[in-house]
Amino acid sequence: MITTIQLNENVKQILDKLKSGRETYEDVIVNLIDKAENDKKKTEELLIEGYKEMAEESLRITKEWEGTLMDGLDKNEKW
Repeated sequence: MITTIQLNENVKQILDKLKSGRETYEDVIVNLIDKAENDKKKTEELLIEGYKEMAEESLRITKEWEGTLMDGLDKNEKW
């Protein structure tokens, strides 16, 4: 099914700039959608990788400090 949409003139001008050769507006829009979806997936992958690295660093620091809280402290001392 083919449908008609209304665009502001400035949006049409931007789409015109994005067109290459005999590419249709639909092709331009589909390419933009694909790019947005790919960018979203890449962003999610980068965030996941970043959080994994942060978790590993946090775990490393936790292990470094593990067992040191009571080292040299008087157990009867009130904080």
